[in-house]
Order: sequence, then C-alpha cells, then structure tokens
Amino acid sequence: MSDYCVVVTGGARARFFTLEPVEFPEVESGPRLVECGELYNTEKGIPARNLYTDSKTGRHRASRGGPAHGYDDHRSQHEDEFDRRFAQEVMEKTTSLAQAKQTRYIAVVAPAHILGLLRHELPNIVKRGMHVHKLAKDMTKFSSRKIHDHLAKEHVLPPCKRPGA
Repeated sequence: MSDYCVVVTGGARARFFTLEPVEFPEVESGPRLVECGELYNTEKGIPARNLYTDSKTGRHRASRGGPAHGYDDHRSQHEDEFDRRFAQEVMEKTTSLAQAKQTRYIAVVAPAHILGLLRHELPNIVKRGMHVHKLAKDMTKFSSRKIHDHLAKEHVLPPCKRPGA
C-alpha cells in the first residue's frame, strides 16, 4: 500500500512511481520515490519517412518542372492523435497502478500540452475517490530523487526526512 502515486510523462515516455517508506528509518532517509514502470509512445519513435509519403510537409512540384505549390497534409493532426492515444494509455496504467497500491493521492507531471490531453482522462480517477494534483513541467529525464525534492517543494509529496528524524 502506498498513499502516493506519481506519473511523470512527456510526449514519448511516461514513468510511474510510488512513495514508499524505508525499511529502517533510523539509518535511512525516507520516504523514497520508487519507480514502478515505464511506458513508451511507440508512434513517436517512427520516423516521418515511414509514416508519410513526403518527408517534409507543405511542398510539391508540378509535373514537367512547373512551379511549386504549397499544401497542408494535416500532419499535426496525426501527431496530436498519437499524443491523445498515449495520454489515454498513461492514464489507464496510472489507474491500474493506483488501484493495485490503494493510492489516495496522484501527482501528474507533464508539459502543458500533454497535461491538457491527460486532463480529459482524469475524471475517471477522481470518480474512484483519488485526489489528483497536476503540475505542468517536463521532468521525464530527472532522477527519482530530484522529482521527489521538486514535488516536496511544491507541497505535493511529503519531504524526505533525514535518518532518525
């Protein structure tokens, strides 16, 4: 059982943590943020040349060397859909982790664009009686210690205490 679950995500990767007490608080500082898993957005890793006919958007040459003309292939809409699907996957995994650990508090940390997509999925978690705190910041490359320290400064997680304290 863990009272806190933390999800740190960007567009391509999501990391899942729980806040766990230490076994020997007399000699260890704690509680500690423990990583429970990762999730990757496989669609973000596919090169544009494999998804689209033209590697660049907005340019086309007329036949027989005529003038170039622009067009919109709606590439950004496809990328937004990839992000939306990934956000849905992230929240599904968050919900299952929170239920398995009997979590009461969930911290969702993501860049503003991704956080906006995740917000659409949050009502399902709130209905289950869990409290959600949202923070717009990209922390996917931070260590678990740095994530914990930052969230403690924001009063989202309890701070890590010195041994014996």
